[in-house]
Amino acid sequence: MSTMVRTLVQDFGWIHTGLGLFGNLCFFVGSVLFLPSLEQWKIWGVWLFIVGAGFMLLGALGEFMVKYYERRNGGR
Repeated sequence: MSTMVRTLVQDFGWIHTGLGLFGNLCFFVGSVLFLPSLEQWKIWGVWLFIVGAGFMLLGALGEFMVKYYERRNGGR
């Protein structure tokens, strides 16, 4: 694993959680924009779904990398 990736995985694991939380927030706001009284905002809701799903995916991949690295290196 490259030094940059190892540093990102080891020292900045909180970033993965932050990305996931941001994705969840986008998904939630996108859901609210689908309410019937907000018809003109539905296109923004779709884009927030897409952005939110992307950030949740990045957060999950980061968490996977942290767990993989820790398992591979004995929890260090």
